Order: sequence, then C-alpha cells, then structure tokens
Amino acid sequence: MGSLFSDSITLRKSIGISDDEFVQLRDFIYDKTGIFVDGKRKYLFESRLTKRLTALGLPSFSDYIKFLKFDPRRAAELNKLYELVTTNETSLFRDLKQLEAFQNNVLKEKLEEQRAAGRRELNIWSAGCSSGEEPYTLSILLHETLRMELARWRITITAVDLSPAMIARAKEGVYGDYAFKTTPDAMKSRYFTKEGDGWKIKPAVARLVNFQEMNLNDPLALKRVPRSHIVFCRNVIIYFDQEMKRRVVSAFYDNLLPGGYMMLGHSETLHKISSSFKPVFHPGTIAYRKEG
Repeated sequence: MGSLFSDSITLRKSIGISDDEFVQLRDFIYDKTGIFVDGKRKYLFESRLTKRLTALGLPSFSDYIKFLKFDPRRAAELNKLYELVTTNETSLFRDLKQLEAFQNNVLKEKLEEQRAAGRRELNIWSAGCSSGEEPYTLSILLHETLRMELARWRITITAVDLSPAMIARAKEGVYGDYAFKTTPDAMKSRYFTKEGDGWKIKPAVARLVNFQEMNLNDPLALKRVPRSHIVFCRNVIIYFDQEMKRRVVSAFYDNLLPGGYMMLGHSETLHKISSSFKPVFHPGTIAYRKEG
C-alpha cells in the first residue's frame, strides 16, 4: 500500500462535499475500517468519490452516505469505497535493503530456530497485501533461501487485504512492467512466465500463499489468522490514528509466537504505539521482536 489519496488525481468539482458531510463520511469509513482520513485531504477525498456519486446517480454526498448505510446494494459499494480510500501503490521487491536485511537476519534466524527444534514449519502473515506483490516476494525469498530443502517444510503465507478487488488481482498473479521496477532480473526470469502483456507468478511460488479478504478493524477476523512466526505490515498503519494503530499492533503481538518478529515500513515506527516489542536493528531495517 502507498500514500492515501495520490496527488496525481485530476480534480472534479461537479459535486461538492460540505464540512459536515466530510465528517460524517470520514467517521463512517473509520468505524468500518479503522482508516482515518485527515481533514487536509478533504479536497482529494471529494475528487476521488465524486465519480461514485455520478455512477450511482446521486445528487449529493449526504445521499451517498445514506446509500452506504441503508441501500440493499451497499455491500458492493462498500468494496468500491475501500478501493478508493487506499491507493494500493506497491511493487515486487519493494524496499530492497529491508528485504535483504530480513532474508539475511530475521528469516535466517527463524529457520535455524525451527530446524533446531525439529519443526520445519513457518507461518508468515502479510497484512495489507494489496495486489499480492509483498507475499509473492516473501515466497520467492523463501525459495531462494531454502532451495531444495523447501519441499521438506510446511510454509504458509497468510496474505490479507480489505479490498476484494485487490485480493482477486493478487490471486490472478499477473503483473505489468511497473510492478518489477525494483525486481532483480534474475528473480523475474526465474519465478515468472510471460503471459500476454504481463508476467504471471509461477505455481510453485503461489502455492505458499493463502489470500483472503480481511478488515484489520475486525477483532474476530484477526483471531482466525494462524499463529505467526513473522508478521509483515508495511505501509499500512500509516492509514490509522493512534488508537487504531495500538489495537492493530496489539493484535499482531497476540498473534505472534514467542520470539516472533514484526516488520513495518521504513517510515513507520512503534514510538508511542507499543512498548511490548524489542527493536532489533539491522542494516536497512528495524525488526520488532516479541520477547518471551
């Protein structure tokens, strides 16, 4: 996931949103998803959602709010709303320095621990997986690290996202050139096959990933995720206010097995959010370890 409400959006002002309507819609989205839309983004928020009002033939944002709350078709519209409030800007092998540090330190440590304990199994949770680039990257790193030994392991990457459309794209596993902007050529040729105008992830890589729709603001859904050795939640909690950040990070802590790690985006921190994790510093990243 990337920044909320990209500044590249072409503004359309045919339907305006009042301050009161903005607060109502912002609060509705927050109650549903935990995503907080800052007032500074009001004009971009208005621009992005105006096309939904036009598509539905609604004359005002007040009517749109009523539609989201009461119309029989609201479930489908909520899915479209979720897509519009997050940009889903991502790519394969995003933040190479962090991934290299993860592979050489965190992943290596967990694999060695599991081998020593005689348990060749590993669970990774990719929270906010967008269109699948992150979990597929993690699967590739596991293939690169374990090589022939991989067949002896039970590995599951649970990849979740709020948007059904993103999950559908992730399951399809076909990406254009832009998604490979930071991908080493060797990784692209080894783990993807050409398909039409894009490149499709190979079945062996996809086999490790289990995609599912999930709202991180749903406590019961979070509890259904298998206990994890590693949680990846990169460029996700930036969408949340402090209270929601604390709830989600607490859920990750509860999900992690003792000694497990949480990985955040390079611009994210647990400062003033949680003191439960021990920060472990590596070149290019910080890994947050659950002690005990």
